[in-house]
Amino acid sequence: MQSFADAGVRPHTLAALAALGITEPVPVQAQAIPPLLAGRDVVIEAPTGSGKTLAFLIPMVERLPRRGAGPRALIVTPTRELALQVEKVLRSLASDLRSAVLYGGVGYATQRLALRNGVDVVVGTPGRILDLVSQGKVSLSRIEYLVLDEADEMLDAGFAPAVEKLLGLTYEPQTVLASATMPAWVTRMIEKHTHDHEEVRVESETEVDLEHGLLRVARENKLQTLSRVLRRHGGSAIVFGRTKHGVSKLNGHLRQLGHNSVELQGNLSQAIRDRAMASFRDGRSLVLVATNVAARGIDVDNVGLVVNFELPDSAQWLTHRVGRTARMGVAGRALTFVTPEDELAWVKLSRQGAPDIRELDAKRFLDEGSWHYQEHRPAHAPRPVASGKPTAGRNRRRRWPARSAAGR
Repeated sequence: MQSFADAGVRPHTLAALAALGITEPVPVQAQAIPPLLAGRDVVIEAPTGSGKTLAFLIPMVERLPRRGAGPRALIVTPTRELALQVEKVLRSLASDLRSAVLYGGVGYATQRLALRNGVDVVVGTPGRILDLVSQGKVSLSRIEYLVLDEADEMLDAGFAPAVEKLLGLTYEPQTVLASATMPAWVTRMIEKHTHDHEEVRVESETEVDLEHGLLRVARENKLQTLSRVLRRHGGSAIVFGRTKHGVSKLNGHLRQLGHNSVELQGNLSQAIRDRAMASFRDGRSLVLVATNVAARGIDVDNVGLVVNFELPDSAQWLTHRVGRTARMGVAGRALTFVTPEDELAWVKLSRQGAPDIRELDAKRFLDEGSWHYQEHRPAHAPRPVASGKPTAGRNRRRRWPARSAAGR
């Protein structure tokens, strides 16, 4: 497939794509669109920012011209933000398919009205979709096209029961599973929920310009160290924590230290989450402090730094978090903090397939802002940790220097 027209995409959709500045398919679209247009189930594994959303939306628009009662397409996402983002992309295709976004954290009135007026496509999170099904406001019995976006999370323990219920309410729809990571354990679930599927696996089409360093830091010094890192960086950054309470507390501390930060976590109302994301996207807030809710699927341009303030629970989550930077050929940096108390968790992540991240020379990094790495040291050798305190005579606000071969 050299062009969208080669696959038989209609002129109306071609015009909508051209209006978006999209004239040629990227690799994931070139590989996924033909089998989807042919009615095949497809499993898509491709990096964040690689074009997966259009890869499953274009065939849906082409195969489901509006007719009769619906909904006939269902797209399930793990977060409200991703659901809204997917529906926005769908609307940009200027199709005549009517859509509704169903997610929790807001009232029911607007969503019920959209369903009552008739929809062809439902995009939403599992809990709210099931809630409205149980109220008799929407039926999934006519679903012909089903997408699990961020499929590995959708099929993991937290979401799996609700997703299984949703799938049980449909009857043999064409199914798409899409994610940046498809760990081995997902294979059994893929076989269960797809029929004679085709697999599309795409590496990044451009070399990822990512510099990722591991910084050992004492637990009591983590906050001050993070503050120094953010001041030196000076640009857009996402800081990841583990829990909703921890993220809220960390954001409060950063604001007390003078950082223009906002938080994104599940205890916030949708209106507050929307304002936080708008502020971060527009550059009014330079720092987004978030749980893993910000690690998947959400597109924010020009994030120059990702900080794993707390380690994730799996190597896959590390991949998704770090994937928020160094996107679409733009350089990015990532820092992963490891305290002495984190050592066992870090070993576990390494065994799960986490990348071999080079360890930064903590003193030179914090004093000079230079990305120099530790020489190889025996396992029994003492490991220096960042104190978080500035060395006398140093400029705390000194910028990181440009990268050099020595610093890589």
